[in-house]
Amino acid sequence: MKIVARNRKAFHDYEILEKYEAGIELLGSEVKALRMGRINLKDSYVKINNGEAWWMQGHISNLETTNAHYRHDETRPKKLLLHKKEIGKLVGATSERGYSLIPINLHFNHKNKAKLTVAIAKGKQLHDKRQALKEKTLKREAQSAMKKYI
Repeated sequence: MKIVARNRKAFHDYEILEKYEAGIELLGSEVKALRMGRINLKDSYVKINNGEAWWMQGHISNLETTNAHYRHDETRPKKLLLHKKEIGKLVGATSERGYSLIPINLHFNHKNKAKLTVAIAKGKQLHDKRQALKEKTLKREAQSAMKKYI
């Protein structure tokens, strides 16, 4: 599994509750751009319309070598390929409990297909973010102290 892009900001801003792996409906020029790592997941999200999951504002840049006729719209909505039961769970989580659907990472699986990992997430408050940063720095200090004595 080759990870192409990660949404690091998602782990800082959200508490991840559940993850799903979804296929993506892409154009040929988009797949080539993904293989070159020309993607940004930072401000993207997943939206469900009429029983279909859509990846919104995921930015896939065009390559310089792509002909102008074959260039894709960089931020077009892309359809996600999920089972009906999974989409039902996502709809229930977002409508009833008010959770968000965010992309965590994009990777190529063992069959060389592009997959997007989507998470049901709960937004963190400011004090939660501060606590997470404190724990992270304490863990890092403990690791460095252990290295000194080994």
